[in-house]
Amino acid sequence: MAHITVDGRVLEVKEGALLIEELLAHNINIPHFCYHPALGKDGNCRMCMVEIEGQKRPQIACDTPIKEGMIIRTKGANIDRVKRSILELELINHPIDCPICDQAGECSLQNYYMDVGLYESRLSTPKTRGEKHVDLGANVVLDQERCVLCTRCVRFTKNITKTSELGVLSRADHSVITTFPGSKLSNPYAMNVVDLCPVGALTSKDFRFQKRVWFLNTKEAICNHCARGCSIFVDHHKEKYKREMIYRYRPRLNDKVNGYFICDAGRLSYHIENENQEFHALIRGKVSEYEYAEGKLLRLLKRHLGKTLFLLGSNLSLEEMVRVQKLAKLYEIMLNAYEPERFDVSFGDDFLKCNDRSANGRSFPLLGIDESKEGLEQALQMAELVVLIGRSDAKMIKEMGYAKNIAILCSQCEVSCKEVELVLPMASHTRREGSFINIDGYIQYSSCVIKSENAHKTLLAIVAQILGDTVTTCQAVWEAELFFYEVLKGISFASLKDTPKITL
Repeated sequence: MAHITVDGRVLEVKEGALLIEELLAHNINIPHFCYHPALGKDGNCRMCMVEIEGQKRPQIACDTPIKEGMIIRTKGANIDRVKRSILELELINHPIDCPICDQAGECSLQNYYMDVGLYESRLSTPKTRGEKHVDLGANVVLDQERCVLCTRCVRFTKNITKTSELGVLSRADHSVITTFPGSKLSNPYAMNVVDLCPVGALTSKDFRFQKRVWFLNTKEAICNHCARGCSIFVDHHKEKYKREMIYRYRPRLNDKVNGYFICDAGRLSYHIENENQEFHALIRGKVSEYEYAEGKLLRLLKRHLGKTLFLLGSNLSLEEMVRVQKLAKLYEIMLNAYEPERFDVSFGDDFLKCNDRSANGRSFPLLGIDESKEGLEQALQMAELVVLIGRSDAKMIKEMGYAKNIAILCSQCEVSCKEVELVLPMASHTRREGSFINIDGYIQYSSCVIKSENAHKTLLAIVAQILGDTVTTCQAVWEAELFFYEVLKGISFASLKDTPKITL
């Protein structure tokens, strides 16, 4: 460790580390465009200039290693003048079109511009114009005039995805980011360049002109598109006279799981969440009152006592699985979780995407829940009622020869509802809390609970009503039941914020 002085404040930092890393770690605001923790230094924007005592001229913090006793100034007349001049160069050819820019409200250039106060241009010649609305491919749109040439996007495709679709074309103030001739931005992580872009040069075709960011409410969640379980932000908003809508997923930093990135498939999977609110409780295909449908489920369970099978979906949370297990013991219900479409060998890669498309399939063996096809076939022979929980693939069990009563508890129905006895909607992934175990054994808690417009109950609430207790929250399940499981010994609900890891 080393001791340095920054604006009169003594800090203990890592000797040899980059100065910008330690400044940001200690919440010292240092303007920067080209530096990014996942991409490292580049040194081309020059915005992170600081004064270092003993140096003849200002130095860039992103390429300055820390030494013992350094005295640094990030503020002052001299360094402020340097930063102002650099920012003015960035703004010379910028269109200053914040009122129509998707990045407005999240733009680093806009923030620095407002801090410095460069409200009038001193440019006496016309601005150099670039192309507008350039479709790079993979849902990414480029506005060349807004680009500050930080090259984050170029370095992402070169060093992270290793696909190298992007580069810098031409020289001087005619330099632009573009794809190589005849090629398109096409890798499965391409939309991360939108998050990396510090200005509004790269925008998402999916989110473009959909919603101003200052209207959005943000919650933390876990992506359920595959077993990686990437940490994400869910941005949502309810317009007057309209439904609550999710407008985008964004990656949330988690060094243990996904770092700064998510795949495009997971990013765009929010559309399913918006579609999931469009159906109601159904009894033999006819719309029913939600409460009556709940009562129908209880009557079915009592009528077929000892001859019922619960077929669980692999996207249920850990808490939901444990509560369903308790219900199964009380009503002498068989349990199985066979899911033939859970694995997709064409989806995974060596970065973040997994062939295991479940959000929580790793919990089944830990909880002792049978996942075998043989176990399902045997259970179907004895069952008079099959209740699909967290899934709706009734076609699969019918193809296995089952032709008796079927009930479905799900957030998305994929069957002709007249074919089943009951469909009871339940809150979807972003509308309920839950813990999920990812492919590497990390337990993550998703706290995202967006209000359901159709008042769909959570599975925990449905099970609690049948059991006649009040255990309806994840914390209550951890405190009341999960501590009994040996594999979860030593893990409390409060510790989930640290993303604990278990042995699979």
